[in-house]
Amino acid sequence: MNLGGYANHVARVDLTAGTVSYEEINEADARLYIGARGLGVKYLLDNGPTTDPLSDANMLALMNGPLTGTEATMSGRLAIVTKSPLTGTVTDSHMGGWSAARLRWSGFDGLLFTGKAASPVYAYVENGTVELRPAADTWGKGIHETVTTYQSRYGDDVSVMAIGPAGENGVLFASIINEDDRAAGRGGTGAVAGNKNLKAVVVKANNSTMPRAADRDKWRSAHQRALKTILDSEVTGPKKGGLSLYGTNVLMNPVNALGGLGTKNSQTTTYEHAEKISGETVRETILVAEPTCHACPVACKKEVLITEGPYKGLRMESFEYEPAWSLGANCGNDDVGVIAKIIDQCNDYGMDAIEIGNVLSTFMEATEKKYTPGPGLAWGDGAGMVAAVEQVARREGIGDVLAGGTLRAATSFGHPEIAMVVKGQAVAAYDPRAIKGEGIGYATSNRGACHLRGYTPASELLGIPVKTDPLEWKGKGALLKIFQDLHAFSDSLDLCKFSAFAEGAEEYAQQYEAIVGTPLSSDDVMLAGERIYNLERYFNNLAGFDGSHDTLPDRYLKEPGTGAAAGSVCELDEMKVEYYAARGWENGVVPQAKLRELSIIS
Repeated sequence: MNLGGYANHVARVDLTAGTVSYEEINEADARLYIGARGLGVKYLLDNGPTTDPLSDANMLALMNGPLTGTEATMSGRLAIVTKSPLTGTVTDSHMGGWSAARLRWSGFDGLLFTGKAASPVYAYVENGTVELRPAADTWGKGIHETVTTYQSRYGDDVSVMAIGPAGENGVLFASIINEDDRAAGRGGTGAVAGNKNLKAVVVKANNSTMPRAADRDKWRSAHQRALKTILDSEVTGPKKGGLSLYGTNVLMNPVNALGGLGTKNSQTTTYEHAEKISGETVRETILVAEPTCHACPVACKKEVLITEGPYKGLRMESFEYEPAWSLGANCGNDDVGVIAKIIDQCNDYGMDAIEIGNVLSTFMEATEKKYTPGPGLAWGDGAGMVAAVEQVARREGIGDVLAGGTLRAATSFGHPEIAMVVKGQAVAAYDPRAIKGEGIGYATSNRGACHLRGYTPASELLGIPVKTDPLEWKGKGALLKIFQDLHAFSDSLDLCKFSAFAEGAEEYAQQYEAIVGTPLSSDDVMLAGERIYNLERYFNNLAGFDGSHDTLPDRYLKEPGTGAAAGSVCELDEMKVEYYAARGWENGVVPQAKLRELSIIS
């Protein structure tokens, strides 16, 4: 392949046969879909969009991009792409830390797993080779013990991406999590790995094999510009008061002030105790360390030590906004110790901390309204929440019901309307009655409800790149398309999503051109992002999804918000008309002419 940046080396691992084969990347595909998210979806499409997510035939793709593991700022992300058992859609979920860089330094752009091993195995990766080895001694263990086992065996400098009991037991929102407690959290990637009897991927490498830019002169200029934008930004700049100072949980108070913090399963949109679980409070009271990922000066990760209560002495690495909301305001819980404990459970059992919070809040509402038999779970019952999470991971008692995810749990209670989901995946920490861009964003996300497919709060909350009114629906469909396309490209490089708080298409284009060695303009960036987003939608169309699935729970459409969003509902139908027009879709389906225009089909 005549492109720099890539290892041009992919492993296909047939777990059923226990064999590994190696191949180069198709250069035409790399030019069209870039890498990581985009190229992973192309491999998945070629594997078959109608595949049952929990069949042996489903593919689990661990993918890097052309900038992964380079000197590029915030280039420590890895995409895990599969067909989701939770939603039935294509999904990609990204993890930070050092796993992505080490996979690239070990000589790979991607690992493609199909089939199912006869007994538990892990994949050992080093020097351009993959070997399957027995994992009987770690099967059944939590992720933390699994990581310790493999690091004691191979050295502290290895990366371990593993599943815990949740993935082994088929929890549909199980995650794959690495040694830094960085998660490929959404979509059930861990359930797919567990179904394949794949316990872990262990990667041995060092940065002496870091890929270098094809054009060093262009790289110096591009890198300096990108780094300066990150350091100068009020959001990403070190110690400027944004992500670096308070982590992602810097958003708790501002979102609550907008009336956009879904509380008690989104029955209201403000939480009176938001300050108690905010990033400011965490920093003042329990913060102990701020570890970072490969090539990242931001250090948004906040490690905490609980100093009082039943979980006193607990030290955990990732107290972040989304789980703080899902396990906090969303469950009527203002105890940071309980939130930290359950995040730690999720990191050890291997579960999506956003989905589990929604599962619990749905269970709590069902209890409140007497939709469930037995004692159920009361709002803010911290001990009950911790016990329920244990049951979910083990699929014991009520946990067996809850392990199917928010929608399946609500349906089992006879009231699917209390599930705050899109395409079967639970919403995140932005209520669309107050932040209208997230309404159309949740509805049209290709992986089910997701705030990160097209992060319009950058504009609505932070004024990036321009300030828009969060309560105004007009223009949000067109705005969302821009964000979705830009993020599809950055996810394919694979750069951290937070880079987009400072960088834009021009910075991405310059870095790609310098590393890969082929010209790329900012318009080309947006076109590639549009192509990738349409490729995902095409996959979903072939899997049976159309515009009827681009919807929201009635609660957002009919029950007005509170606080600053008092009286407001989400005008989804109006935004869908605008969005589909911007996309050129027909009722949520990509027309053949659009597929040809984007070179997805010939």
